[in-house]
Amino acid sequence: MNAYPQSVIKLISEFGKMPGIGQKTAERLACYILKQTTEEAMQLACAIRDVKKLVKTCSTCFNVSENDPCHICSDLSRDRSTICVVEQLADFLTIEKTGKYRGLYHVLQGHISPLEGIHPESLTIEKLLHRVNAGHIKEVLLATNLNMEGDATALYIHKHLSPSGVRVTRLARGLPTGSYLEYANTAIVADAINGRNEMAEV
Repeated sequence: MNAYPQSVIKLISEFGKMPGIGQKTAERLACYILKQTTEEAMQLACAIRDVKKLVKTCSTCFNVSENDPCHICSDLSRDRSTICVVEQLADFLTIEKTGKYRGLYHVLQGHISPLEGIHPESLTIEKLLHRVNAGHIKEVLLATNLNMEGDATALYIHKHLSPSGVRVTRLARGLPTGSYLEYANTAIVADAINGRNEMAEV
């Protein structure tokens, strides 16, 4: 017999659906909510509501924002001749924290992985190619993860960008092969940006 009331069981179940949250952690989070005052708990509930209500996807770079275009695409002080391509929002945040990159971004919303049913058309690659072909872009920095899926995605994009004549670069291999960008040390990511290399033809 479960010791928790049904409403608490439901809360634990919802927490358990989050990535990286196991049963024990879900229970601890639920107990934390129970200990909060109603006002404190409602602040969390309202924050979740507002995120789902107000946040949208930028139609240009596919970053998240409360405005379209997002604050990065709208910032005229950014280098508008360079696009940094990342797999997901967490990777964008990692690169921004370094303070070493002042260009634009493009969020792929994943990586190519046929085994997972993720093909190029499942991502925003076509939109990236349109942005580059529209002109004014001189460099595309491919900041996909340095693992098999990230490399395959970078190679696919590089192949399709070759006819455009833009400079295509890749993060320097100061980042360990097989690593995920969002977990990397900020200083290492900064060095990888500064030391980025031209992508070779395959």
